[in-house]
Amino acid sequence: MSEHKTIHTAGTWRSAASGASREVLDPADGTVLAVVAEGGTADTDAAVSAARLAFDGGEWPGTPVAERAALLRRTADLLQRDRERIGLLESRDAGKTLEEGRIDVDCVSDAFRYFADLVIGEGAGRVVDAGSPDIHSVVVHEPVGVCALITPWNYPLLQASWKVAPALAAGNTFVIKPSEITPLSTVALIELLVEAGLPAGVANLVTGPGDPVGARLAAHPDVDLISFTGGLASGTKVMRAAAETVKKVALELGGKNPNVVFADACATEDGFDTAVDQALNAAFMHSGQVCSAGARLIVEEPLRERFVAELARRAEKIRIGRGTDPGVECGPLVSAAQRERTESYVASALAEGAVLRAGGERPDGPGYFYRPTVLDRCHRRMRVVREEVFGPVLTVETFRTEDEAVALANDTEYGLAGGVWTSDQGRARRVAGRLRHGTVWINDFHPYLPQAEWGGFGKSGIGRELGPAGLAEYRETKHVYQNLAPRPVRWFAG
Repeated sequence: MSEHKTIHTAGTWRSAASGASREVLDPADGTVLAVVAEGGTADTDAAVSAARLAFDGGEWPGTPVAERAALLRRTADLLQRDRERIGLLESRDAGKTLEEGRIDVDCVSDAFRYFADLVIGEGAGRVVDAGSPDIHSVVVHEPVGVCALITPWNYPLLQASWKVAPALAAGNTFVIKPSEITPLSTVALIELLVEAGLPAGVANLVTGPGDPVGARLAAHPDVDLISFTGGLASGTKVMRAAAETVKKVALELGGKNPNVVFADACATEDGFDTAVDQALNAAFMHSGQVCSAGARLIVEEPLRERFVAELARRAEKIRIGRGTDPGVECGPLVSAAQRERTESYVASALAEGAVLRAGGERPDGPGYFYRPTVLDRCHRRMRVVREEVFGPVLTVETFRTEDEAVALANDTEYGLAGGVWTSDQGRARRVAGRLRHGTVWINDFHPYLPQAEWGGFGKSGIGRELGPAGLAEYRETKHVYQNLAPRPVRWFAG
């Protein structure tokens, strides 16, 4: 891809209409990684027009399901062919370790294959018994139309796949806007879709900021659905803008996720070691820049001191650095602004009485690094406990009873995910059943399956990604009622 030509409309790569461009920075040292087009309203309108034309008059919506599924599988194969290249691109752009970048490519391939299998395995519709042999009644599913897909900076490729794969499987066309901070792997994905044979105009890409690109997509009258993953404040703006045209809306707006550890989970040394290890993974994977990060450790009071002491000891030993360097376990934050945001939360927590047990500072040298941080003696009134930090910060709260543990875990305006650690299977089921979160892990944290729905309660969003419900988001449901033996009704005497 030549410099600046990162906008894709109607099958053509081009620069921004204004000629503007943006530097994409390497978060490990702040140097320029790439230069991309800085799209605006004119570029967005052109992309929507191309998607509208491809849907209303193009071949993709009417393409047989088997052919759509085959294209998704070809895309998955191409992703695996280019696994090292795209994994490295994701690592450099988002700051994650190279192994995380490779795993992301594998997960994206799995998502494309899952939706190919799901759509090919469906029948021709659901027959409804109308109570008469003269009536044929069937419920069918059709594509929504033009979909606007807005993705975040933390998992740019993965989040794109969770939207692009079901949108294409259902027969839609789309315009995607990646985060202006991490757009590079999305550009690579569009290139692979083109190579796989996707018709011109079906997949359109505009690189640029949320305002005006994202705002225009949310309000555009020719967009039928908008799917947004990002922060709560931006999500509410998207929802307001979409309301004017009454388009379908799907929102994934993050979480403030509890990781509840009962003392019985640590009754053995192996159990203790596993729970501590998983608490580190829950909080510090990808430097805490994960919507489902287990950033709230809620531990049973008798276990607290031993557990937090060991957690802090191991947190101090986490090896941070450029994600492509051997032995690195945790990369930088994505930007200087994100590091400053993290620092402000830690400062406010300490001012409110939290006790610093590990981290809490920048390391020496270039890049947007921040040491994994453990804050003890936290309580629900602290900003750092209530609000999503999106950095390597773990807060510690304690409980004495099961009811108290559940109350603390549910005491959040979000409801995306949570974990429960216990050796008591009855307790595990009880607590999991009472947690108001879209995903609950028992004696684990972070895994997801493409065949299982992902999304949250409360302010974590609206709708679901992945699973059958993830495909349903990109469809309209139609009832077709056929009278096989029509005759006069004679309602009116005439």
